[in-house]
Amino acid sequence: MSGLDDFIAAETSLSEVDGARGRLVIRGHTLDDLAGRTSFEALLSLLLADLAPLPAGELKSRLGLARSRAFAEIAHLDPDLLRLSITEALRALMARLPDGEEVDIAILLAAAPAVFVPAIIRRQAGREAIAPDPAKGHAEDMLFMLSGETPSPAQIAALDTYLVTVSDHGLNASTFAARVVASTRAGYTSAVLAALGALKGPLHGGAPGPVLDMLDAIGSPDHAEAWLSAALARGERLMGFGHRIYRVRDPRADALKSALARLGAAGGMNAARLALAETVERDALALLRLAKPDRPLETNVEFFTALLLEALGFPRDAFTGVFATGRVAGWLAHSHEQITNGRLIRPQSLYVGPKAA
Repeated sequence: MSGLDDFIAAETSLSEVDGARGRLVIRGHTLDDLAGRTSFEALLSLLLADLAPLPAGELKSRLGLARSRAFAEIAHLDPDLLRLSITEALRALMARLPDGEEVDIAILLAAAPAVFVPAIIRRQAGREAIAPDPAKGHAEDMLFMLSGETPSPAQIAALDTYLVTVSDHGLNASTFAARVVASTRAGYTSAVLAALGALKGPLHGGAPGPVLDMLDAIGSPDHAEAWLSAALARGERLMGFGHRIYRVRDPRADALKSALARLGAAGGMNAARLALAETVERDALALLRLAKPDRPLETNVEFFTALLLEALGFPRDAFTGVFATGRVAGWLAHSHEQITNGRLIRPQSLYVGPKAA
């Protein structure tokens, strides 16, 4: 029972994680059909079809207006909040949003992280936050608010691919937290805040940054094999490899690797950095097969997440916040599904403490 492995806690029509075959299905569509072919707005429309049954164009318009509404909260980024981590400051701003189960609240929650994360990054660097443009697409606007420069089509496509890829992934820790809170009828904001608290943990959403630390430590492709061998000999985990569910390659890793290749072909990725990553991946997989032949350890989503978000200009301490920008779609969809089809989540525990006299 530890960790609830293989325990069915909910029925869902939102996403299926097939660890044995390395497949992720979202609302009847495989990730291969969605990633790189679908915008975040279209994906949000797919996931929120029951909560917010709006034409895709109307949802995009309302999402843009919600970004502008969320920007008003940036005025509350005081020095105390700016001393927090990006994830903690994001959580504090999200907590200022109204709570409830209305469609407008759900759309505001879906919009807000794309506004708050760039604003926090800029304000912590001593720069002014940039207001959103409701007419822009969600990914394009987020990149513009981050840099103040018009992003290229390849950059927009890369961020859209990322947001779509991480939007939902079964009953992961943060989504389960959201469903537990939603089951109490506390409201969507309360559910999203619970999910964001779970995502902050290094065993869930805080893992991509150390991938870059590993690449920095390796330095060049010709050092990769020796560095990785030494790390394994010390019993260290190789960041970006292995997943609790997938027994084969994580399909999200393939989606992001393809997005990274397209970004690199368009000149949006440092060629030396990409060559280093490709060598590290190849050598790590070979060494893991030799060192742990009984454990299927393949490249996971964190490896290429780190490279993609770095190439798009996000600092590594913002990666969890960008993750939340995509995953909030799934949190909201699962919260609505729990409210509509479920009941108060109240599992039992097995007492193993001392017996009473």
